[in-house]
Amino acid sequence: MDTQDTPDLQLLRLDHAPALLAFERENRAYFAASIPDRGDAFFAEFDQRFAQLLAWQAAGTDYFHVLVDRRGEVIGRVNLYEVANGSAELGYRIAQKAAGRGLATAAVRTVCDLAAAKYRLTTLRARVRQDNLASRKALEHNGFVSVGELTLNDKPALSYICELERQGQGV
Repeated sequence: MDTQDTPDLQLLRLDHAPALLAFERENRAYFAASIPDRGDAFFAEFDQRFAQLLAWQAAGTDYFHVLVDRRGEVIGRVNLYEVANGSAELGYRIAQKAAGRGLATAAVRTVCDLAAAKYRLTTLRARVRQDNLASRKALEHNGFVSVGELTLNDKPALSYICELERQGQGV
């Protein structure tokens, strides 16, 4: 992949709102095939929901990241939520038109590095449906290990955990 085509991972900001809403609308059916649909209320109440995300981020309970291409379009999300006691839940989604290019693997790697160095986390958790092979590979390539089974969206799923390595004491 040409570095000029490599999207930029950015911490969610107020000015991302229009591009994020477009991303969610454009990919709604694609995402619903593998994760629970956000529902109509998510779109109807997007402005309030977005403001809540920024408030949680400011409070340090969640960190939301977007992958932005050179045109300013959001083509992915990588989020850390339920941040507490040195751990967080990892969630991510990549636009259908950007899938299959290794973006999830690269973005998860970057967020794992941020989680350890900037957010001072030691453990990340993730959940993925068993039939979502690409997402499972993205996790496994980044050191996540399957630790159990569960059900997501009425389908068999796996629970993953990753113990992060701290990069330096002064970071």
